[in-house]
Amino acid sequence: MKRYRYNKIKEIVQSRSIETQEELAAALLEEGIEVTQATVSRDIKELMLIKIPTGDGHYRYALSPEENVLLSRSRINRLFQDSITKVDYSLNQIVLHTLPGSAQSVAFAIDHAKWDEIIGTLGGDDTILLIARSEADVQAVLKRISDLMKD
Repeated sequence: MKRYRYNKIKEIVQSRSIETQEELAAALLEEGIEVTQATVSRDIKELMLIKIPTGDGHYRYALSPEENVLLSRSRINRLFQDSITKVDYSLNQIVLHTLPGSAQSVAFAIDHAKWDEIIGTLGGDDTILLIARSEADVQAVLKRISDLMKD
């Protein structure tokens, strides 16, 4: 549901001028998605929406033009620290356990980080399966994950 809501928010802010959180909540309601102001606020923060001038003295929400801002080191650190609860592995497979509802966000961050050692991720609700290129790559990935969970 969260991913669907995120996609709708992106669609809405790209297709019309949304100036306030209230307008965004109303636009989501028109799409059949009922949200609280707190949820809209959190979604805006997590999607890293920005406000841009409309040319008539007003501002509207927009997607950030820089993907690297979405995946900044500090954001990934916070995401990993707040979400991952357990890490385990076998052969070339790594399993990350997260808080419920967090696996998709962590898997997205790993996918977009484009780690050479990872050939793919599969994220559920609270579990992620990472497939490493080889057994030898597993330790490097575990080190990256461990480093990102610190700081």
